[in-house]
Amino acid sequence: MTDWTLAGVLADARRKEGLDDWGPGPFEEPLAVLLEAYGGADLTDVGAHLLRSGAVRSLRMRLRAQEWVRRHPEILDEQVADPVVVVGMMRSGTTLVQRLLAADPRFQCAHGWEVVSPVPRLDHEWTSVDPRIVRAEEQAAVSRELAPEMFAIHPMHPREAEEEIVFLADAFLSHVPESSADVPAYRSWIDTQDFTPAYDHLHRMLQLLQWQKRQRGEEVRRWVLKTPAHLGYLDVLLARFPGAHVVHLHRDPRATIGSGASLNATMRALHHPSVDLHRIGPEWLARMGWANDRALATRARWGASGPVTDLEYDAVVADPIGSVAAVYDALGLPLTAVAETSMRGWLAARPHDGSRRPDYALETYGLTGEQVDERFGAEPVSRAPAGPAPAPPR
Repeated sequence: MTDWTLAGVLADARRKEGLDDWGPGPFEEPLAVLLEAYGGADLTDVGAHLLRSGAVRSLRMRLRAQEWVRRHPEILDEQVADPVVVVGMMRSGTTLVQRLLAADPRFQCAHGWEVVSPVPRLDHEWTSVDPRIVRAEEQAAVSRELAPEMFAIHPMHPREAEEEIVFLADAFLSHVPESSADVPAYRSWIDTQDFTPAYDHLHRMLQLLQWQKRQRGEEVRRWVLKTPAHLGYLDVLLARFPGAHVVHLHRDPRATIGSGASLNATMRALHHPSVDLHRIGPEWLARMGWANDRALATRARWGASGPVTDLEYDAVVADPIGSVAAVYDALGLPLTAVAETSMRGWLAARPHDGSRRPDYALETYGLTGEQVDERFGAEPVSRAPAGPAPAPPR
């Protein structure tokens, strides 16, 4: 029997790290709700082991991060100033735009290896080759071989820009669990929660990553962040990062909803003995509709002067460099020849290959195009009228 008790999971993390200071910020309640949901889910033995180990890992990173801060309190002096944050529904071009911007040497990002292992061991030597990079590359190779469909949906390269959703998940306030497992109680519960603790944790982890860059002798620059999950929390994002500039990607939801459902199905298959595809589709449609509603309501409150650049997926695919030039215009930065050359080099090294694309057909996931149109309306990317953020779906 898997021990899903809060006390048991906390004890395992303390024992493995030999530490007991969790640092600031509440996390016990969301973790307890999540563990209870996992305990009631129909998981395989392997799935239960993976999910519980993931929770322990998150706690270990929290403990270790706090110990680094205790030893080096200057970490909390790091300024995460005015990040550029790419948002949009999955398969709307967010990864492409983030990695293009991150190719500019004037920006910095969280690389894949930093997201996988953000906190070094306490005996880490800054002058040596970081063993976390080697481990991340080995893990990525194994993942590509064992789960090629995951890589096809979202290719992760250890030395390239990666999204920071794992740091929200480490605070146990995120939509990662509902994508990975059938946890309806947790899914409903988080829709009533204030995500400020999760964004505080994200800020703290970016401070730690930035401090580590200094220890490696790297120049500290402006962050380029990206997570589609930010779409439903733009108000919380801007409260934590008041100087942020949002790059909002738009694409016909008919072309994006099937992709998200496919990713959720692939992730759930790692943990459950069977997956109901016709349940996943409506759940994902509701989640994305909820996130889009909240994003548009927040933007309506900002008005036309909001810190946002809108990009259309089709235009980005047709002319990537020309499209991101609009971001530079909004930031008041020149798109230099060095930046453009670096971007074109990245594009040449990572040509798009859709030959291994999973099944994104809406019908596979119990949906029709008409249902998607009805949920998002005739103008899915237009700004909503001003008013309060809509209530979460039930």
